[in-house]
Amino acid sequence: MLAIGILGGGLAVVTLRNVIHSAVAMMICFGSLAGMYALLGAPIIAAAQVLIYLGAISVLILFAIMLTQAGDASLPAPFHRQAPIAVVIALVVVGLVAWAAVTTAWRVAPTAAAVAIDTIGKLLFTDYALPFEIIGFLLLAAIIGAIFLARRPEEDERAN
Repeated sequence: MLAIGILGGGLAVVTLRNVIHSAVAMMICFGSLAGMYALLGAPIIAAAQVLIYLGAISVLILFAIMLTQAGDASLPAPFHRQAPIAVVIALVVVGLVAWAAVTTAWRVAPTAAAVAIDTIGKLLFTDYALPFEIIGFLLLAAIIGAIFLARRPEEDERAN
């Protein structure tokens, strides 16, 4: 079911004409991917997927759509002349990935790597605290820049 959510959401993102519907389909894809990570035994990656992609990135994209007033735009597909070439290239890429998956000698790891969640938390807030804060400020600057770019000059004149 999660694989259907990932593939269906991904296809809907690139095929839907309404931008808001595409953003919601992207959120479904991200949520299904987080569920897949959880089932594969990677709860840290699943939590990061939910927090970063499903939470922050999806909300940021929806805010950008709403601030630029592009939410009601149902645009025609701009790449309709390039569709046959895109289908051929996509089939070649899928064929190459399938060939690589079939011809690779897959081995099972002798032991699974175990990382404790408390160790990751301690490292995040001690050794990696500065990069963590820098990324936070970078995201804040991106949001402020998006709001500044989305403003209309008429709103500034009415405020004065």
